[in-house]
Amino acid sequence: MKIAVYCGSTFGNDPEMMRLTQELGKMIAEGGHSLVYGGGKIGLMGVVSQAVLDGGGEVIGVIPEFLNGQDRRRDNCTHMTVTRSMAERKTLMEELADAYIALPGGAGTLEEISEVISLSKLNRHQKPCILFDIHEFYQPLKQMMDRMIEDDFLSKEDLRRVYFADSIEKIRKIINEYEKD
Repeated sequence: MKIAVYCGSTFGNDPEMMRLTQELGKMIAEGGHSLVYGGGKIGLMGVVSQAVLDGGGEVIGVIPEFLNGQDRRRDNCTHMTVTRSMAERKTLMEELADAYIALPGGAGTLEEISEVISLSKLNRHQKPCILFDIHEFYQPLKQMMDRMIEDDFLSKEDLRRVYFADSIEKIRKIINEYEKD
């Protein structure tokens, strides 16, 4: 299974984020999965990709031209694609992946996972959208989604493939369930 991981090019201020990001990369490699990610070597992107590589897994980087030459690119990816734009990068990552995981991150991470959640709602894919809810990072978003349901902007069915997981084990279980299908 190819798993897209959306995460930041920074580390954040919680050392636990780095440790759990490494565990996620290790889980991807040990499960025989491939990582699809933004192609960077810095921040949490660098951590997850290095962990997958260290575990002998495949790493597929997708980086836009304007970031390619800024000493951000991981040169030892298994495969690297350079796109013309961020929009093209997102589209390619969406197409390549069989599952999506968002680590805590900033506006770009939120945009990327929101887009695949929207595409799931529109039945453009039937892939899991997992928010790695480290230290309840994504609880405000969960509350917002609950409010959208309450106010009839979404239905529970719209979010049937959206998961909030607070551990690597829960992520593994979700991925394994989708692999069986």
